[in-house]
Amino acid sequence: MTTFLADARTHLQNAIRNGDKVTIVMGNESADLDSLTSALLFAYVRTYTPRPNSFSPFYVPVLNIPASDIAIRPEFLALLPYANIDSESLITLNDLPNLDDLEAKLPPQNTRWITVDHNALQGKLGKLYASRVVGTIDHHEDEHKVPSETGDEPRIITKSVSCTSLVTNYCQETWDKLSNPETEIKDERGVDVKPFWLRWDAMIAQFALASILIDTNNLTSKDKTTDHDTKAVEYLESKIEATMAVSALYNRQEFFNHITEAKHDLDSLQLRDILRKDYKEWIEGGLKLGVSSVVKPIDYLVKKAGEEEHQSENAESEAFLDTAKQYAEDRGLNLFAIMTTSSSEEGQFQRQLLVWALNPDAVAAVKRFERKSSEELGLKPWSGSGPSIDDESKSEYRKLWQQQQVQHSRKRVAPLIREAMT
Repeated sequence: MTTFLADARTHLQNAIRNGDKVTIVMGNESADLDSLTSALLFAYVRTYTPRPNSFSPFYVPVLNIPASDIAIRPEFLALLPYANIDSESLITLNDLPNLDDLEAKLPPQNTRWITVDHNALQGKLGKLYASRVVGTIDHHEDEHKVPSETGDEPRIITKSVSCTSLVTNYCQETWDKLSNPETEIKDERGVDVKPFWLRWDAMIAQFALASILIDTNNLTSKDKTTDHDTKAVEYLESKIEATMAVSALYNRQEFFNHITEAKHDLDSLQLRDILRKDYKEWIEGGLKLGVSSVVKPIDYLVKKAGEEEHQSENAESEAFLDTAKQYAEDRGLNLFAIMTTSSSEEGQFQRQLLVWALNPDAVAAVKRFERKSSEELGLKPWSGSGPSIDDESKSEYRKLWQQQQVQHSRKRVAPLIREAMT
């Protein structure tokens, strides 16, 4: 897999340097585990099963974050060795030209884009390349930015816990062709790589499994897990079982536990890094919304803020609010939401939702969200330990809720907030 990524980076560099054509597979801006595995799996299979009239010989998987952000994703660092990938091999925004030079060095007409784990390019990339998006595989709300007819490229937007499940199932037919003994496979230098293929197959299959198992809680979340997810797991595990060198070391529960423990290990991160680790933003109705997803409860974040600022227990809440507000202001947000997941002492999965309006226009939007969405999300005032962090005024509005309808993740909550912003 490292060889594939090295060749993909070289192809991208040639496109920037020489004006070669390039197809980019772009994950979403939160760049979570699902986005990583979706982009790499799709690019990997698609590159080695080219269409007769392919736009370019390589599908280049790009993480929608700077390279420095990989270090704040411990689950990445835990997973990458399973596919023989080192973190420096991953292709990130650092591999694209600077924003000021982007259009000149990577002209839109020389590119095609496939989005995975989202279906609308955001920010400067969206402004420059939205018209060059020719396909998508996603499990979020349809933003209606991808053409209805995409030719040889997929347009799949449907419900699934994991986007990687959709990518796996879409790629299954062509992926199986690669495993055919008669199929010839050469790398960019013309070297026959077929002898190594089955082992690579098994390694990338286990790599892809990680995000599906994490998102479905090892297929035990029966209220969320779809047929797409169970079908993908069965297929990927069949790839693993076909290669003794990989299957002999594979145990689903142990693998799940290892990646889960890494994902929940936030102790070494600063609060600001925790907030940006799984973060997405949108602009609607002239307002800018940012949403951070965190795998720890608010109490954990409050305590961490106090420790970082060397505050007493009574001042921890203020330290947390100061850090969160500064984070939101640095990004020019009008609304900032923090969604948390955790388990109760009884082991019950639970969610909290903090929504903070930072100006009067945003206050009106949050009140509309509260009025229209409380019943669907099961929003109840949080009654946990510590001082309240709610605040209601004309200029700001801040509420912390327990979200009782826990099946609704950011895929549903963010669209509801965005709807209230318009």
